[in-house]
Amino acid sequence: MTNQEILKIALQQSAYDCNCSPEDFLSSDNKVVISKKEERARKYLPLPFECDLVSYGNNIVAQTSERLRNVVYDYIQKYPVEHCFETPNMQVLNDRLKEFDLKICFMAEYFLPDMNQLKRLSCEYPLKILHQPDFKELYTETWKNALCKDRKELDVLGVGAYDGDRLIGFAGCSVDCETMYQIGVDVLPEYRRKGIASAITSNLAMEIIKLGKVPFYCAAWSNIKSVRNAIRCGFRPAWVELTARDSNFTDKLNTAD
Repeated sequence: MTNQEILKIALQQSAYDCNCSPEDFLSSDNKVVISKKEERARKYLPLPFECDLVSYGNNIVAQTSERLRNVVYDYIQKYPVEHCFETPNMQVLNDRLKEFDLKICFMAEYFLPDMNQLKRLSCEYPLKILHQPDFKELYTETWKNALCKDRKELDVLGVGAYDGDRLIGFAGCSVDCETMYQIGVDVLPEYRRKGIASAITSNLAMEIIKLGKVPFYCAAWSNIKSVRNAIRCGFRPAWVELTARDSNFTDKLNTAD
């Protein structure tokens, strides 16, 4: 699998997610489309969206509801692409969204493997490949980034690091769509900064590649530790996404323990 093949797969998946064509992300012109449900979209996306912005760096593809089409179009046409995903410009969009009882909720950067850089890394602890039957006792707060208890059926493969019989680090992947598996990582606090995260992440990525699937990695732009792990393993930034949700949903996240 080459970098060009990986990018092509990712663009097609984003097209399913956003109700557009893969070529739309490579245009120099912004595009607004009406969001709709799509069986081939990533499983965790609650489509249709009221407002969701995606950029691979060239432009913005925005999927919206009918009522927000003009609001979002005006916003993405007013500012440079990169500024639409950050403050202070982002506050302009958020203020307009309040009129519709919506708030900006999620912002994330997504990474794809660079096949010229991706390789298996090691650490001082032995690693073990784990499969779905091995996850039964792992759906706890400790491994909440690597596994999702609400979508257990999508968690199919993982790599664990062990200190004796104790699991100290775990990278898991979920079948979020047919062609791409998303990686999540957790390492016990007392074992961090020992190269464990990069070892389990890179080895899991290689196992996903062996299956003929594309591994992808998501991190908040401000999560420096996670971004460093992605880069150390051979992942590179591919696209960014900003999503608005209804105010009640966002407010609940802000009050969650």
